[in-house]
Amino acid sequence: MTRALTVLATGPLALVQDLGRPGNAHLGVPPSGALDEPSLRLANRLVGNPEDAAGIETVLGGLRVRASAPCTVAVTGPSVSVRLDGLLVDSHSPLFLGAGAELEIGSPWRGLRCYLAVSGGVAVDRQLGSRSTDILSGIGPAPLRVGDVLPLGAVVEVPVGADVVCAVRAPEELVVPLLLGPREDWFADVTARLAGAVWSVSPESNRVGLRLLGEPLRRTSEFDGRELVSEGLVTGAVQVPASGLPVIFLSDHPTTGGYPVVGVVPAAHLAALAQARPGTRVRLRPST
Repeated sequence: MTRALTVLATGPLALVQDLGRPGNAHLGVPPSGALDEPSLRLANRLVGNPEDAAGIETVLGGLRVRASAPCTVAVTGPSVSVRLDGLLVDSHSPLFLGAGAELEIGSPWRGLRCYLAVSGGVAVDRQLGSRSTDILSGIGPAPLRVGDVLPLGAVVEVPVGADVVCAVRAPEELVVPLLLGPREDWFADVTARLAGAVWSVSPESNRVGLRLLGEPLRRTSEFDGRELVSEGLVTGAVQVPASGLPVIFLSDHPTTGGYPVVGVVPAAHLAALAQARPGTRVRLRPST
């Protein structure tokens, strides 16, 4: 019996993601991978997969899949309703699906992205060493559509449950550290300005970047109207375009950019930003 998942509904957006393809910036290829990496790692551990196995990243839920053969699944991320053949079951816990069973992920009460792992992992073809979908370059599998059949890999370990696993907390306001540089000198009184600013997440945000709305950052007179030669970008870089409204680059970010980068958000805080819905308040706390 072929082990596979058939996609019956996708919700707003469902993507195959693993831990990405870092190390390809010299080719102009972003790292990609799960935006909330800890949640994907947890889901894989719960079903007995290596942490880097591919699963499905959903945006605002709505994913429904059918198993062609017995398998174990787990749903992680923020608190969310999960139904197995129409019955409510637990998230953040291993679930057994028999052949023909259907699993549905509801919309999370808070937060944005949930993760579905399945024993054996989603075994679509790798591109540049990863199965991740990159929405900027188009590398990797296309966003999931109804009727897609996703092959599953071989099961290598037994599921590993846990007595208590907490769902991701998605607060209405995030306080995020910002390591200043390399172009903080382009902006007037930047430390005080950032320390006092409260931004909100724009509805135009996506896997490329978290766009912030609020009072624009103003350049100093020395740099006002100046152009910048394109420079390399890392995940978490906070670029400030001509509008003065910062963009925090996420996993599908471009590898170079011509607007000044005022600072970088440490990697440990990117998962929280991945769960920030439009309207979520964001404070950037600058340090050197």
